[in-house]
Amino acid sequence: MRIGQGYDIHRLVPGRKLILGGVEIAHPTGLLGHSDADALVHAVCDALLGAAAQGDIGKHFPDNDPCWRGTCSLYFLRRIRDLLASAGWEVVNVDSTILAEKPRLAPFLLSMRENIASALQISPDQVSVKAGTNEKMDAIGREEAIACQAIALVRKRQRIEPQPL
Repeated sequence: MRIGQGYDIHRLVPGRKLILGGVEIAHPTGLLGHSDADALVHAVCDALLGAAAQGDIGKHFPDNDPCWRGTCSLYFLRRIRDLLASAGWEVVNVDSTILAEKPRLAPFLLSMRENIASALQISPDQVSVKAGTNEKMDAIGREEAIACQAIALVRKRQRIEPQPL
């Protein structure tokens, strides 16, 4: 078994959709980024890649490559799941935290869990998504940014050897 940690932060700006965990949330500002800027999914991607010693999301989906502009981050997560599977890894669980002063995210957490679980082809009970504030401190507390943290546990798949006849 191996564990990985991921972190991402994006600035909030007008004129962008706010997408977290693959859920579009009505809000006057959204996260700035090359793809859909889903900081939660980006943190999960980095946690999984870190656990499997496969670099980070920027290595696999660089923000200077125009083909990734506007891409749904759940697509990245599905590709990373496939990369890990081809290396013999399976996801045991993911634990994540969103740090945002606003909007209140409690009504969306279950959908985020389900989206992440679906992309990883695991059960929603293997995914935790929590939300907290920064108590009005720093860029997050001033509603200038949203940050996300994630931890992922992976294990090598068990190979079943054929039994001799």
